[in-house]
Amino acid sequence: MNLLIIGINHTSAPVELREKVAFTPDQLEVALNDISTQAGLQEVAILSTCNRTEIIASGDNIQALRITRWLADYHRIDTADLEHSIYILTDNEAALHAMRVASGLDSMVVGEPQILGQFKDCFDQARQFGTLGGELDHLSQTSFRVAKKVRTETAIGKSSVSVASTSVTLAQQLFSDLSDCNILIIGAGETSGLVGRHLVSAGIKHITVANRTLKNAQRLAHELGGSAIDLQSIPTKLPETDIVIASTAAPLPILGKGTVERALKSRKHRPILMVDLAVPRDIEPEVSELRDIYLYSVDDLQQIVDTNINSRQEAARDAETILTEEISSYRTRHQTKGAEEKLVRFRDHHNNIKTEELERAVARLQKGADPTEVLTQLANQLTNKIIHIPSVQLKAAIDDDAEDLVAIISTLYNLDDNVE
Repeated sequence: MNLLIIGINHTSAPVELREKVAFTPDQLEVALNDISTQAGLQEVAILSTCNRTEIIASGDNIQALRITRWLADYHRIDTADLEHSIYILTDNEAALHAMRVASGLDSMVVGEPQILGQFKDCFDQARQFGTLGGELDHLSQTSFRVAKKVRTETAIGKSSVSVASTSVTLAQQLFSDLSDCNILIIGAGETSGLVGRHLVSAGIKHITVANRTLKNAQRLAHELGGSAIDLQSIPTKLPETDIVIASTAAPLPILGKGTVERALKSRKHRPILMVDLAVPRDIEPEVSELRDIYLYSVDDLQQIVDTNINSRQEAARDAETILTEEISSYRTRHQTKGAEEKLVRFRDHHNNIKTEELERAVARLQKGADPTEVLTQLANQLTNKIIHIPSVQLKAAIDDDAEDLVAIISTLYNLDDNVE
């Protein structure tokens, strides 16, 4: 085999095992050079993320068991712990898998964009540390090109598939420039932080965090580059707020219809987007009755997410069609390249025979040997050496009833032509 991938991912192994075989960036130089030596690999790259660890290797006579044992030994775990969770892919299956990974089709969240950067980094690191050769470079370039084609020609990355990212998408649809918007995040927990980070990534600059415990609000506000207030200050802050994200553990609503109505009057009815991610709800449902209020509950967002997931699944099917075409082209190019390399070796082999015999003939002529005798011996030696291997193979094929091989040799040397 020329190409092999051995790995575990979120579908084959639990997180407890995945974290045991993960590689940190500062481990890669030693790891890549060590596996090259220990497993006898000509080329190797290591892809390690929170959801997968994969050894991508190329070379002659690659032994999957040696790589598996190396992976277990490196991380000081039993090989038996890995054997039931790893997958082993070779040649075209391995190439197709690499394309699927780069395109986000093998991710926990189908179509997620982060994997493409991680995929590219793993080959860049192999190049940096001297374990990347022509075979893996070709694989990486092809996979990267295919991944970009999938994102360009399908809708796989165009729909939000998390509540946090959907909140940002709604904001972008309502407001043309998020950088001018004032955001009020009510709550300082994990969900609030996740949405806040998405908002910052989208260009939000003016963020206020409100929380029952001011210290927790200040902590999240510091992370997001915003300011902090307590819950009692919300009515004062609301009139200047364009977007409200609410996610607390409060047993009763924090924002009522009256408070929001007064804020709207101060805003001269400029719209407010309100996203209530809390259960029970932080914002009274009656608030949605007010004009210029766009209120979405966690169930509303989940419906959007479910629709988008279905959309991504449809896009994934389109992407698989692209990959089917691309792996066929990859296989053809790979076979052509292999044939060209064998043809070069074929020519080199016979040129070496020619050079060796010609040097002998010239040496004999320089010593005064009879030219006719020298030329006759040269012709005989060339004939014998050139036909030796084909003759041995043809005899073995005939003895073994290997009709296909006999037919190939006959075709190569026109043995079936009528000789008059």
